[in-house]
Amino acid sequence: MTKSKTSKRRKTRPSTDVAAMYVCDSCGEEIVVPVDISAGTHQDYVEDCPVCCHPMTLHVDIDADGEAHVEGAHE
Repeated sequence: MTKSKTSKRRKTRPSTDVAAMYVCDSCGEEIVVPVDISAGTHQDYVEDCPVCCHPMTLHVDIDADGEAHVEGAHE
């Protein structure tokens, strides 16, 4: 007796994460960060640079096309 396999498809949601880049003021490295566009068109938060560990205030603006623009400044 053989069992038939039924394929279960998962519904995929459109991605709310996009990648954006900023340059760390302390070490000069280009840092790529994920941005959750569902959190609004303007976001401010603090995140440590993954290279030099200095805290950076990230200012995120999302344009009408859904593209994120990030600027980093020292905390």
